[in-house]
Amino acid sequence: MTSTQSTGARTRARELLLQALYQKQIAGHDYGELLAQFREQVAFDRVDQEFFEELLQAICNSQDALEKSIDKLIDRPLEQLDPVEFGILLIGVYELESRIDIPYRVVINEGVNLAKRFGALDGHKYINACLDTGAQSIRATEISG
Repeated sequence: MTSTQSTGARTRARELLLQALYQKQIAGHDYGELLAQFREQVAFDRVDQEFFEELLQAICNSQDALEKSIDKLIDRPLEQLDPVEFGILLIGVYELESRIDIPYRVVINEGVNLAKRFGALDGHKYINACLDTGAQSIRATEISG
């Protein structure tokens, strides 16, 4: 797999992950149920499966801690976030905190693109601001270097 194919597969994994996190919020499914359902989808064959599974499991297992991190970045109560924006922030904050191999600019760009594709009108601006604020504190060394 070339670098471009890998990048595309990872972007598609984030899209599928956002759908899984949305379903978790709306239907209350747990990690095992979500993984089984999404593995059966035709789209699953075209994603970076290892990345999808890693992030889904990590986000499901550490959602409380991620919510505390997100709460510091937003200007409203967590419960008032749109489910799509909430899912994007879960992915973005997890990547900023735990996937140092992914440059912070990529994390922000991917979050903004997810918001443009799946979120409310102008929601991408909110995602950009929140993830940028998160990157300033979480990845301060990377940004200054």
